[in-house]
Amino acid sequence: MEDIRYMEDGRESGKVYPRAHRNTCPAGGWTSSNKVWLVGAGPGAGELLTVKARRLLSEGDCIVYDRLVGEEVLSMIPADKEMIAVGKSAGKHATPQEEINRILIREAKLGKKVVRLKGGDPFLFGRGGEEAEALCQAKIPFEVVPGISSSLAVPAYNGIPVTHRDYVSDVHIVTGHHRAGKNQRIPYEALVKTQGTLVFLMGVGALEEIMNGLSQAGMDCDTPAAILQQGTTAKQRRLVATVGTLAQRARERQVKAPSTIVVGEVCALADTFDWYPRLPLFGEKLIVTRPQGRDTRLQDRLRELGAQVLTVPTIRTTPVRDEERLKEIETEIKRLMKYQVLVFTSPYGVERFFELLLENGGDVREVSHMRFAAIGQGTADELRKRGIRADYMPEHYDGASLGKLLARELSGRTRLLLARSSRGGEEILREIEKNPKLCYRDLAVYDTEFSMERRKMLRSFMEDGSVTGVIFTSSSTVEGFCRMLGDFPYERVRAVCIGEKTRQAADSAGMRTEVAENATVEALIACV
Repeated sequence: MEDIRYMEDGRESGKVYPRAHRNTCPAGGWTSSNKVWLVGAGPGAGELLTVKARRLLSEGDCIVYDRLVGEEVLSMIPADKEMIAVGKSAGKHATPQEEINRILIREAKLGKKVVRLKGGDPFLFGRGGEEAEALCQAKIPFEVVPGISSSLAVPAYNGIPVTHRDYVSDVHIVTGHHRAGKNQRIPYEALVKTQGTLVFLMGVGALEEIMNGLSQAGMDCDTPAAILQQGTTAKQRRLVATVGTLAQRARERQVKAPSTIVVGEVCALADTFDWYPRLPLFGEKLIVTRPQGRDTRLQDRLRELGAQVLTVPTIRTTPVRDEERLKEIETEIKRLMKYQVLVFTSPYGVERFFELLLENGGDVREVSHMRFAAIGQGTADELRKRGIRADYMPEHYDGASLGKLLARELSGRTRLLLARSSRGGEEILREIEKNPKLCYRDLAVYDTEFSMERRKMLRSFMEDGSVTGVIFTSSSTVEGFCRMLGDFPYERVRAVCIGEKTRQAADSAGMRTEVAENATVEALIACV
C-alpha cells in the first residue's frame, strides 16, 4: 500500500504514515456526546459567527477556547457552559498544543459534547489539523465547522477588497509566525512574482522583516501596504502606507497584535471603501446587562449601527419553584373572575403568566372578561402575540407612571391582579394606593435572581478601560452588576439607564449616569 507524507507548515515533516491512517476515525454510529467540534469563531465580531457555530455554542457541554476568540463571541456563550481557556493571557503562557489535544480527548471521553472554539478558521494557521490528527489517533469522533478568516474579513471591514478585477485577481495568505525551533523562510521571491494581493497573519513581530524581504525580492517600495489592528471590533485601527514606510509608521503608531498585514494595490481603495467606521456607533463598546434569552432587539440594533456589544447578564429570570407559592398562584388563577384588570410590568411576566395558566388547566378564555395594562411597548408586544391588545400603557415606561395611569383612569371598585417578579418595585403600588377605590393583589409569577457565573468575564471586559457604556434596564441589573464586579472604580462606568429608579441605583454606586427618555430600543440608542 502506498504511503503518504505528513506535511507541516507547507513542508514535509519527515513523518510517514500508511495511507490507511486516513481511515482511523470512526466511520459511523457517532452520538451527539463523546464528540469534538473544531469550530471557527471568525475574526471577532459576534455577527460573523456561522449559524452552525452559534448553535453549537448553545448545545455544547464544554467550550475550549483560545485567546483570539473575540470578546463579543465569548459573551454570547450561555452562562451555564463549562469554559476552558487554553490561550495566552496576561501573565500566563499559552497552553502547549499537546496539552490542548489531551484536554479535548479527556473531555470527550467523559461523554461531553466538546466545542473547540478557535479564532478565524480552524484549518487556516489554527493548528486544527494537528488537533484533528490527535482525535483520529484517539478514535474520538469530530466535525470541522469552518469560520470566516480574518485574512478576508479584516481587510473587508477596513475597505480593502483583497481582489478587484481592475487591480488583481489572486490573493495569497501567509503566516508571519515561525514555528518554534524552525528556521522557516517566507518565499518572498515567489510571492512577489505572483503580483497578487498578499495577506500576512500573525506577522506584527516580523513586520520589518516582511517588508524588507518583499523589497529585497524586487517589490516596488511604493507599493501600497496596510496594517489592520483588531479588525471587526470597536478598537479597529487602520494604517495605510507603503512597503518602504509601513514598518516605521507602525512602530511610531505603536500598532500591536492581533493585526493583519495586507500588501498590494487594493490597499489604495481603503479610504474610498471605508464603510465600517462610518457607521454611527462605530467605536462604541457596550455591555448589555439584561437577562440572557430575553428580547435581543436592542443588541441587534446596536450592532447594526456599528457598536460592539457584549452581553453579560447580571440577573436571570426563573420560574417559581417553591411549592407554597405555586399553590398561591394556583389559587389566584382559579379566582380570575374576581379581577377586572390584569397588570404586567415585563414581557417575561406575560410569558410566565400564560404558561402558568395552561399548567393549571386554563387558557386565554379565562381572562376574556378582563382589561390589560402593560408597562411599555415590549410588554404590550408580548400580549399581542397572544391576540391581546393592551388597554392601558403609560407615556413613560416605568412602574410609577403605570401606577399613576391606573389610579387616574380606573373608577368604581376595580380589582387588579399584578403578575410580575418577586423583586417588583414598590413605586407602582404606592401610586395605585392613592386611589382608595382600587383593590389589588400583587402576585409574583416568577423570580429574579442575581447571576454570578460570568463575574471573571465581566471584570476582564471592564479592567482595560475600553468599554464605553453599560446599559441597565432595571435597578436589579445595576445591583447585580455591582455584585459581580465587586470593588471597582465605578466613577469610570458610564451607565445608560432605563427609568429614574435605575438611574438612582447607578448614581448610588458612583457611576456617571444618563437616562433614556423611554424604555424603547430607539430611546436607548439615542442616549448612547
